[in-house]
Amino acid sequence: MRRVFLGLVGFVAIAGTAGFVLWQPTGGNASDAAYRLAAVDRGPLTASVRATGTLNPVTTVLVGSQLSGQVVEILADYNTPVKEGQVVARLNSEQIKSRLDAAQAELAQARADRETRSAQIAKARSAIERSAAQAEDLAAQRDRAQAQLEEAQRNLERQTQLSARAVGTQAALEQAQTQVEIQKASLASATAQIASNKAELEGLKADLALAESGVKSADAVILQRQAKLRDLEIDLTRTNIKSPVDGVVVKRDIELGQTVAASLSAPTLFTIAQDLSEIHIHANIDEADVGRLKPDQRVSFTVNAYPNRTFEGTVRMVRLGAETVQNVVTYTAVIAVKNKDLALLPGMTANLQVITDEREDAQRIPNAALRFRPATLVAGAPRGEAQDGQASRRPVRGSKAARPAAEEGTEGRVYRLGADGAPELVRLRLGVTDGSHTEVLQGDLDEGTAVIVGGPRASGSGDESGPAARSRPRPPRLF
Repeated sequence: MRRVFLGLVGFVAIAGTAGFVLWQPTGGNASDAAYRLAAVDRGPLTASVRATGTLNPVTTVLVGSQLSGQVVEILADYNTPVKEGQVVARLNSEQIKSRLDAAQAELAQARADRETRSAQIAKARSAIERSAAQAEDLAAQRDRAQAQLEEAQRNLERQTQLSARAVGTQAALEQAQTQVEIQKASLASATAQIASNKAELEGLKADLALAESGVKSADAVILQRQAKLRDLEIDLTRTNIKSPVDGVVVKRDIELGQTVAASLSAPTLFTIAQDLSEIHIHANIDEADVGRLKPDQRVSFTVNAYPNRTFEGTVRMVRLGAETVQNVVTYTAVIAVKNKDLALLPGMTANLQVITDEREDAQRIPNAALRFRPATLVAGAPRGEAQDGQASRRPVRGSKAARPAAEEGTEGRVYRLGADGAPELVRLRLGVTDGSHTEVLQGDLDEGTAVIVGGPRASGSGDESGPAARSRPRPPRLF
């Protein structure tokens, strides 16, 4: 038993020693990479801004009523296409028609009154003409009386001389005196009649002026009643609610028999979207991205109603007015979209991708290479950093996208493996990025050059760029 026990102990010891040796890490061979690498390549790059927005008609018209009344007829409903001037509803018009008839009667009365006053003017003018003719006749009678008086006075003078020479008779003298008195009376009568005629003429002229002012007053009354009639005619036409544009009814806010009250403001009866063959998207753009948007940039988007279909549009404008919600500043971008098949409806939510820049054939590197930082430093810095990347300032060889990039792009840096296997710094000027790759504008990198994108994954750690062993544990060797 003792020999058996000692044999078992010896076997366990040998097995344990062998297992320890077999499972001990042995270091990597030439195929075990200390860092994960990726090659610099060429390809297309598309920089974009992602956002969400709401589809809206280009023009939305709110059709209301300027009158109060009961809805007696509805001629348009949801989704009804309408033309400009088409009647979409009618209000009760009986009361307005009654007031219109009364206004027409008042206008006719005012016109008749004007005719009466015009006749008075004609009568006054005729009287003035008669008075003027009579004045001429009286003036002639006065002149005749004056001449007869002068003749009677001469006859009296002769009779007086004859009587003084005892040639004439006393009767003839007295008769001559009587004739003088008669002619004086006739002259005085003619003068008085002329004065009376003159006063009468002034009165007739005053009557004429009064009649003329009466006609002007009648004209004013006619204009006033015509205006009132036109107002009622306009109100009568307003009982027919018409569409002001060509479009489609997207909302109806009235029911048959409903009473519309327009005392304070015009109530909305219909909402009409004008020409849905073109539609706008109002997209919320973060302030960090708004500077990248320009008019006429291409936009692609999807809507939940058609998840397998991609629509196209263009940026029309970015509105200057900002909105701040919970300290987040956004701007509204207006995207113009052709909607010929009318598949897009107002109110849909669009998931947008605004193409801000494109490169058809750019030299590019993975974004993981830009994020990598080595854990092991040589003299406090990776190789090449002390020289401030002088070698890396050379243009990209063979790159169509190479530019005099000192003024363009942003600064960046990546690491490649040096001759001794240590990370070597390369400084770059970077262009557009699509989120996974970034354009290289300037730097000492050739197409196909391997750059470090991460270190070996440590056991139990997901950090690809943190400290890691230079070799991986190997499985136990079975030979």
